[in-house]
Amino acid sequence: MYSVAPPGGLNLTEDINMKKLITSIVIALTATSVLAGPTCNAPEEKWMKESDFKAQLEAQGYQIKTFKVSKGKCYEIYGFDKNGKKVEIYFDPITGAVLEVKA
Repeated sequence: MYSVAPPGGLNLTEDINMKKLITSIVIALTATSVLAGPTCNAPEEKWMKESDFKAQLEAQGYQIKTFKVSKGKCYEIYGFDKNGKKVEIYFDPITGAVLEVKA
């Protein structure tokens, strides 16, 4: 099947395919940014020591299963809160403030 594009534009099939492609790219980029956690730009020499921070969280009743530095350079924990609820939380590595909680 041959189609002729109007002068200076795409034909209807190409236009629809281009819109689908653009929509797919936008959805993929949005999904990626939704999955990413917060970004912390503080210099590491100013960060609270990991051992001190973990001890502080455990004193608040958290059970830490995994503690790590996220891709965004924030402290991140996976574990359980004092009520036994599963948590994934991002913290500012300097202040210890909660930046994001994921369910």
